Amino acid sequence: MCPQRPKRPAGPEGSVRLEWAFEALVDFDLGLRILFAMLGRRKKGTLPMSGKTKPRRALIEGKPALIVIDIQKSTFIDDGAERAIANMPGYQDRMLAARRAVDAAHAAGVPVIFIQEIHRADLVDFGRELDGDEDIHCLEGDPGTEVAKEEMGFRAGDYIVPKRRYSAFFGTDLEILLRGLRAQTLILCGGLTDVCVHYTFVDAHQSDYFCRVIEDCVAGSSLDAHNASLRAMEYLQTGARCSLSDVVAAMRAMA
Repeated sequence: MCPQRPKRPAGPEGSVRLEWAFEALVDFDLGLRILFAMLGRRKKGTLPMSGKTKPRRALIEGKPALIVIDIQKSTFIDDGAERAIANMPGYQDRMLAARRAVDAAHAAGVPVIFIQEIHRADLVDFGRELDGDEDIHCLEGDPGTEVAKEEMGFRAGDYIVPKRRYSAFFGTDLEILLRGLRAQTLILCGGLTDVCVHYTFVDAHQSDYFCRVIEDCVAGSSLDAHNASLRAMEYLQTGARCSLSDVVAAMRAMA
């Protein structure tokens, strides 16, 4: 409870300046009392501290699922200098590295969900997606649009969720699938870090999943954009950024 404010002393009607000075003194005193009360509570641990003192969560909380975002055939067959979507240096190698995460998930019995961006050939479902830097991409019937099953070690029992937009949650049945799998921690890999991975992470975070991103198995449209998005995801959930080796070790511990 805040301390009660003392009553103003009676005085002549014209003592306006004195009343103002008294008001200021009372407000200052009241503010100091509230400040000291808050500091006392914080010292006792009843007020939240900064994120730096929060306990770090386990890499995997509850049941996990591996979400492989937009690792499709075009990543490995399109080596041209001019691409529909810009890629940072080392993009292909980072996508190939995700195979280790897929193999570890299979060995540990962790569900693997491949997200596939795919658009109708008449472009009707692109919406505003082509208003920025991206050109036409991932069309139905294009071999490059297929999930990179061979490169990623796709197995029977893995899931494929097609999407029309950046987030794997937007307009898809991913949420229904995750509920059926009782998944609580989503481990993300794929591309682009600053677009589809980031937007999927944010929607998962807002849906109260524990979110992890394998930082050496994602790649962005540029190195700067990649790094900025990793920092933004870590801001939302402390410990979100993790290495491939740590993820593999955590999955092995489950097997």
